Amino acid sequence: MKFSNGDSNRKKISIIVPFYNESESITFFYEALCPIFNNACDLDFEVVCIDDGSNDDTLNKLISITEKDSRFNIIELSRNFGKEAALTAGIDKSIGDAIIPIDADLQDPPELILEMIKEWKKGAEVVLARRVDRRSDSFFKRITAQLFYRFHNQFSSIKIPDNVGDFRLMDRIAVDALKQIPEKQRFMKGLFAWIGFKTVTIDYARNPRISGTTKFSGWKLWNFALEGITSFSTIPLRFWTYIGGLGAVVTFFYALFIVTKTLIYGIDLPGYASLLVVILFFSCLQLISLGMLGEYIGRIYMETKHRPIYLIRKHYGNTNES
Repeated sequence: MKFSNGDSNRKKISIIVPFYNESESITFFYEALCPIFNNACDLDFEVVCIDDGSNDDTLNKLISITEKDSRFNIIELSRNFGKEAALTAGIDKSIGDAIIPIDADLQDPPELILEMIKEWKKGAEVVLARRVDRRSDSFFKRITAQLFYRFHNQFSSIKIPDNVGDFRLMDRIAVDALKQIPEKQRFMKGLFAWIGFKTVTIDYARNPRISGTTKFSGWKLWNFALEGITSFSTIPLRFWTYIGGLGAVVTFFYALFIVTKTLIYGIDLPGYASLLVVILFFSCLQLISLGMLGEYIGRIYMETKHRPIYLIRKHYGNTNES
């Protein structure tokens, strides 16, 4: 049986799902979404699936779903561009009155979609899903996530809500505002927070992955955190200015001490060990500061290229062009 999108005059919800080698999760994900569609029979749905260059049979399984359910549409990217780009592609191509990004691993429970819709109907323009129980995540991931949110919000004027990921509902007015942001190096959690709008938060406990493994290694998470911090704060650059100023003050007083000591006691034999330690210490500080400066210059360099955020190879199903 092939399902249709229903009455075009009714409100439509766009569910946006990036896929990268999620072949094992697709059937479970589809079965988990179907009850949501049935329980929200006053709404129409479209599911925008973005295949982000998968090298397993993810795409073939998604295509088989579109053949029996026209609510499912597929955007196949030309290669793996990363989750932020895939999410952007889904947002760009969605046509719903509200969108809901969600992962295919079912760690974010689809049944929460119904609660989001209730808040949206009450007037909320953004409905955040906050993880109050992350025991399904590893200890390392919980600790690093906590440190990231604390560090980012301490130094950035744009505050990212703690333990809130991409899973949320956004009204079309918020989506259209998000689509006005032209930057290519995208940190979506920060961009979601930057646009603002009337926001409501609901809490939930995160589930274990239904299948497969996470695509984010420790190294990728570190780079992701660095991307977020440099996207919304210049404090790291100012920090090295403060360090340089403090070092200059300390050096001045130390030089004054040496000159005074020399005038009073004469010249003594300097220590090579202490000199070597000082040289190595300040050399390392210079390299770290240059690396931090390079992060920002690199962002400028990538933005000036004006390359597209993603490239689409093919559409499947009823994906709409915007």
